[in-house]
Amino acid sequence: MSIDPRVALQTLVSALEEHLNAAASRRGDEDPAVEAAYLAIADAFDTYEEVLYDTHGEVTPLVIYEDGDDDESDDS
Repeated sequence: MSIDPRVALQTLVSALEEHLNAAASRRGDEDPAVEAAYLAIADAFDTYEEVLYDTHGEVTPLVIYEDGDDDESDDS
């Protein structure tokens, strides 16, 4: 990937801001705008993490959980 990490970071920040805006104007429990903004955060984060690693050999301490991830089952 040839994206500058700062551009990828700004895309992630923008996705977070859009999610906040969508959440603030939510039109019900399953508002498609909120879900789309949620998915945009995940996509932007994945891109940022990949570009950061490719450019600087570094990762963040964050993880994107997907449906079906169940950490509680690991505690038994």
